[in-house]
Amino acid sequence: MPTTIKEAIQKWEERTGNKASEATRVELWNQTPFIEKMDSSLNVLIKCERLSLSTNAIDKISNLNGMKNLKILSLGRNNIKGLSGIEAVSDTLEQLWISYNYIDKLKSIVLLKKLKVLYMSYNLIKEWTEITRINECPQLIEVVFIGNPIWEKHNADGDWSTLAMKRLPNIRKLDGWPCIREENLGRYFAK
Repeated sequence: MPTTIKEAIQKWEERTGNKASEATRVELWNQTPFIEKMDSSLNVLIKCERLSLSTNAIDKISNLNGMKNLKILSLGRNNIKGLSGIEAVSDTLEQLWISYNYIDKLKSIVLLKKLKVLYMSYNLIKEWTEITRINECPQLIEVVFIGNPIWEKHNADGDWSTLAMKRLPNIRKLDGWPCIREENLGRYFAK
């Protein structure tokens, strides 16, 4: 039987001595047994600015509608296949940590107008069209794509940083490295 969000919140309250409805930071990561669904119990986290649900078995993003203050969402190491459902926090979300999942499309990312940081390593992104979608996030300045098929393909040639920075002109930090653009010399490198 998987752990429900309600059960995870109760455990968190007992462990921390804090009331979830008053907390700005809630960590429900690595539950035993794992959480499999983001259920409507998340609606009690009305003041939460930072939510961690990493290292569980969640397969889709859902029930974030009541989280009107959420700025950082950590969903790394789950079974998530897409970003559908993220639009519920499009007005507030500034950081999305979603590495080690099964995401191959970034269609919903364009809805996140306040997004500044996207950690997306070890997913299934294969196409430049998916990478360039993030250009529609006007405040996005830091991304990590290490371990995605497109990164594997172009990093082996040593071209990843150059190709990515040409396609992502507003990014200031790529895969953990500051972006240095020497347009006059025709060179781009992240270091």
